[in-house]
Amino acid sequence: MARLPRLTLPGHLHHVILRGNNRQPIFDGVEDFDALLALLVDSAQKYAVAVHAYVLMDNHFHLLVTPATPDGLPQMMQAVGRRYVQYFNRRHARSGTLWEGRYRSTILQPERYLLACMVYLDLNPVRAGLVQQPTDYRWSSHAHWRGLRNDRWLTPHALYWALGNTPFAREATYAALVQAGLGASMQTSLTDSALSGWALGDAEFLDGLQQQTPRRVIRGMPGRPRISENT
Repeated sequence: MARLPRLTLPGHLHHVILRGNNRQPIFDGVEDFDALLALLVDSAQKYAVAVHAYVLMDNHFHLLVTPATPDGLPQMMQAVGRRYVQYFNRRHARSGTLWEGRYRSTILQPERYLLACMVYLDLNPVRAGLVQQPTDYRWSSHAHWRGLRNDRWLTPHALYWALGNTPFAREATYAALVQAGLGASMQTSLTDSALSGWALGDAEFLDGLQQQTPRRVIRGMPGRPRISENT
């Protein structure tokens, strides 16, 4: 069966995952984390992709983004992936691939999944046993949204702004969301949707999304019917 193209539409919220080949580490020291972040900052600006949240893990990373153009996200990910492999191989005197094929991604309905996915990313290092609290992990956007660090390159989503009328109120509300955590079903939904490429949202959102692309947005949903050559 032919592989489905990625579901990528400008102006929509995307959850992106890129894994190391055979789950091998993609970082070997602080310099590598810094290098990938620098590439993300540069490429996000160059290709007009708003980054709302991120987490860099030992063998993969997640992004929560909104591209402004149809090609912005794939162009950004291609640039980051290619340039980081060149950097990593040169620095560590190695050759060959680093990534597990192409990046995975899907579209999320913001009203249902933006904040949940931000919490999901923030708690990833805790679930992996790397830290006790998300504030203890350096390589995520958690500290920025808690007001503990200023990552100027991150773009707040309108739904984050709606958490409060002041920075303190927003940070406190968001901290409470992270503290409350996520249920297992939500974690599974967010992971599976990104890996499979099927969109997440209610029926109205998914129907509207399907009108914007011939590519199926959920499993079993037909795309646009083909126009007969005789009509």
